[in-house]
Amino acid sequence: MLQKDFGSGKCQTWEIPFKLRTCLILLSGRAWKSSPLVQMCPHALNASYSPGLQTFSSGSIPNLPHSLSGFTPPGPICSILVEHFGCRMTVMLGGVLASSGMVASSFSRSLSQLYITAGFITGMGMSFSFQASITVLGHYFNYYRTLANALASAGVSMGITLWPLLSRYLLEAFGWRGTFLIFGGVFLHCCICGSVMRPVAPKAESAYPPLNRVPEQGCLLPCGRVVQRYLAFDVFLQNQGYRYYTLGVVWMLMGFTIPHIFLVPFALSHDVEEHKAALLISIIGFSNIFLRPVIGVVAGWSMFAGHRVYLFALAVLLNGLSNFICVISANFSVLVFYCLVYSISMSGIGALLFQVLMDIVPMNRFSSALGLFTVLESFTVLISPPLAGLLLDTTGNFSYVFYMSSSFLISAAFFIGVSFFLLKKKTKLKQMMDRVHDEPTPEKDLNHRYTEELVAQPHSTVTYVTYVTSV
Repeated sequence: MLQKDFGSGKCQTWEIPFKLRTCLILLSGRAWKSSPLVQMCPHALNASYSPGLQTFSSGSIPNLPHSLSGFTPPGPICSILVEHFGCRMTVMLGGVLASSGMVASSFSRSLSQLYITAGFITGMGMSFSFQASITVLGHYFNYYRTLANALASAGVSMGITLWPLLSRYLLEAFGWRGTFLIFGGVFLHCCICGSVMRPVAPKAESAYPPLNRVPEQGCLLPCGRVVQRYLAFDVFLQNQGYRYYTLGVVWMLMGFTIPHIFLVPFALSHDVEEHKAALLISIIGFSNIFLRPVIGVVAGWSMFAGHRVYLFALAVLLNGLSNFICVISANFSVLVFYCLVYSISMSGIGALLFQVLMDIVPMNRFSSALGLFTVLESFTVLISPPLAGLLLDTTGNFSYVFYMSSSFLISAAFFIGVSFFLLKKKTKLKQMMDRVHDEPTPEKDLNHRYTEELVAQPHSTVTYVTYVTSV
């Protein structure tokens, strides 16, 4: 199955991307930022809500759990669970945790309790299910891996489109506590999605020997091996491509999440009607549903094999440049055009984000590498919206927020593109030097053959016979 992408049956294998798409619909963390729950919870719990949405006042607290829900730090824990129990059990455990956190959120009486339940517990469960889902996809597919990633990532777009609409309907019908309770039941469907993730290959042999259970030097050596194994620090230090890509993506996320949060308030501040402003997010999500599979097909062509990282950098660059459209005009028709251009670049980023990581890191270390990847991502996902909100509250101008987003995205695109260009150039130069060093020159070849002939030639034995005669 790892070679042909078809195990015992073609249909059974292709069920996985569609099941993962359903799982990612549930785990779409970015959809929470535009959810009406973000505005409802502070008022229901008698907390203020900042105009900047993300300042460090009490109004920023409810959005932090939703940032946590997208990418949370327990990546190394998920790596351990995947290695010992497999992706199926990890996804199902994540669904149970996410459901438990949502059910507990319905009984919260303060924002701090909501932060722990809807943020930490639900975020940890969503992280387990998300990371294990991405990992198992790499094991199921090889040749069609890019297309499978794109089909699965379309679930994020569906989540962005459906979650705000569903949240608004449930809030009007059942209130915010009832909505959290219903979401707890919805998240249990991650267990159903995880049940179809059958093991498809034997566990890859680890690059490290088993840990010695006898304490050595105060357990410092075993602890160091555990950290190195499950946090992939050795991959980060030794694999230059992984290091450059991780740093570039972390820097990119400082600006990538900002338009999702500030687009609707930006439109409302320029007298765009509320239902039209809410339609902008739906346009982005709906467009991504169809654009991501198309980009997955294109990126899977053989001509782009080994060059997908440049397609990713181009998508990031286009994403940063598209934000200048909002600065030019806030007319609704212009904003619709911005959403379409933004959707193209966002689809490229979503379809290629984890595919490029799979191209860089071997699959036997992918789970731990993805864990470190999400740990570093989580910090920027958490701090970038509050920084943008602080900038908005300080200047009172949305244009600076979009300038901030573009600066991070454009610089990240150039960093990724230039770094990999120089890295591949250095690799080709090294291979060329090794080839020249290994190829024998005529003089070396002649000396080598002459030496072999001397070694191969047997030593001749000369016998001297002396005759002694008497005269």
